[in-house]
Amino acid sequence: MVLPSWTDTKLGTMKRAALWLVTVVGEGNVFTKEDVKAAFPGVSQADRRVRDLRDHGWRIDTNREDAYLGQHEQRFVSQGEPVWEPGKGSRPSTSITQTQRREVLSRDGHFCRSCGIVPGAEYEGSYERAQLDIARRVVRHRDGSETTELVAECNRCRVGGRGKPVDEGAVLAGIGSLGSLERKLLAQWVAADRREFSVVEKLWADFRTLPEESRARVRRVLELPAPEGTRH
Repeated sequence: MVLPSWTDTKLGTMKRAALWLVTVVGEGNVFTKEDVKAAFPGVSQADRRVRDLRDHGWRIDTNREDAYLGQHEQRFVSQGEPVWEPGKGSRPSTSITQTQRREVLSRDGHFCRSCGIVPGAEYEGSYERAQLDIARRVVRHRDGSETTELVAECNRCRVGGRGKPVDEGAVLAGIGSLGSLERKLLAQWVAADRREFSVVEKLWADFRTLPEESRARVRRVLELPAPEGTRH
């Protein structure tokens, strides 16, 4: 099927942006905000219309999802709904608002809900630092229905968990396998509707954000040797 031209100004900016990604950028390739400005001169918020495509199933990654991308780069990973077709692309925006983002981060204690890492902490065995953002997690219920939950997750967990639903049945089965102490601890978290991090866990999170010189002082206080690779 012959696609409409992305230069057709009779189409809306989002539809033109979608066609530009498909016919000019191409799946798997990188583009920048400046590329968008150059393609749509004089069009206000053209880059916003590109982001809106994510609400229609288009996967467009930033450096939050793809560590190989620069700060101003994005990768067109895969096409979603063909928004240029009649009747398509008119679904109301489901973009996460700044208010929602603040509420979710506060609710989740500014930790990644999946792995517990804090913003700015280095992932073990790498020089990559964690960034927190909001992910949509699909929850599969016992009756077969699905809902979407907003959660705070780091860049690694968001990418690794993309498309993987949480299974309510599996959670219930896991609870049945817990020992009494673990079950009691989980019950406390569920009753409070949040995980209460211990003093040790909070100190660990703060330690992970310290520069190496400060970490060394902490190790000395704990009477620990320097980690491999940092000894001289």
